[in-house]
Amino acid sequence: MSFKVAAVQMCSGVDPAKNADDMARLVREAAAQGAIYIQTPEMTGALQRDRQALKAALRDEANDIVASTARGLAQELGVFIHIGSTAIDVGEGKMANRAFLFGPDGRQIATYDKIHMFDVDLDNGESWRESSAYQPGAAARVVDLPFAKLGFAICYDVRFPHLFRTEAMAGAEILTVPAAFTRQTGEAHWEILLRARAIENGAFLIAAAQAGLHEDGRETFGHSMVIDPWGKVLASAGGRGEAVVVAEIDIAMVHATRAKIPNLKNAREFALDKVSATAAGVAA
Repeated sequence: MSFKVAAVQMCSGVDPAKNADDMARLVREAAAQGAIYIQTPEMTGALQRDRQALKAALRDEANDIVASTARGLAQELGVFIHIGSTAIDVGEGKMANRAFLFGPDGRQIATYDKIHMFDVDLDNGESWRESSAYQPGAAARVVDLPFAKLGFAICYDVRFPHLFRTEAMAGAEILTVPAAFTRQTGEAHWEILLRARAIENGAFLIAAAQAGLHEDGRETFGHSMVIDPWGKVLASAGGRGEAVVVAEIDIAMVHATRAKIPNLKNAREFALDKVSATAAGVAA
């Protein structure tokens, strides 16, 4: 059975209430195009460099405006809404970069906290230390939905293929990478990483992204996309501003692809031997 999925591309600002309104408008557009699963980007609620200002606007999970808006929309529209992530107050001065999945009855089905923290210094002078403010997640997550098994990840997680392999081995048929990729890293690696994760796991991959120049001064890469298990890009957006990307997928392709190239089934445990050339008698 085939069905439609959507990746909602945003350019979130610093005001969570406005971002929630923008999200609602784009989600409605996706639902109007027939999507039954709709994904939003990482940090849907706010992109805010000023950590103190972000923390001042934070709410816990029960009172977050993005989560409550998505819950109501899911029930109203009769769709599954995956909030790629938003910042959630978890106490003791820490935040979680947390994804939410809501069902057509408005019920919260699952959450996922970003595991891998983006602590890097880029060539263009940008420096990011997510671990200074965010509490990393500790568990991968696969959810069994009526139409597919869904695996979770967020942005920088895409550079850690063992996370996706773990989810695929647990049955995930759709992998997800909502993101706020920087323009510099996005131009170099975004599409190739996404296609690689889809190909090596024989799974569909859906990646809703932030795009454009944001109120806090950062610039994100965009190019939200849906990729099939063979690595083909089924639909994609541009690199600037809002967009709704919709594609029709059929989970039967996952099983057909994994039958053609059964690398998940053929995977084997192995040991690692480290050999020193000097110890083996080779002159240094």
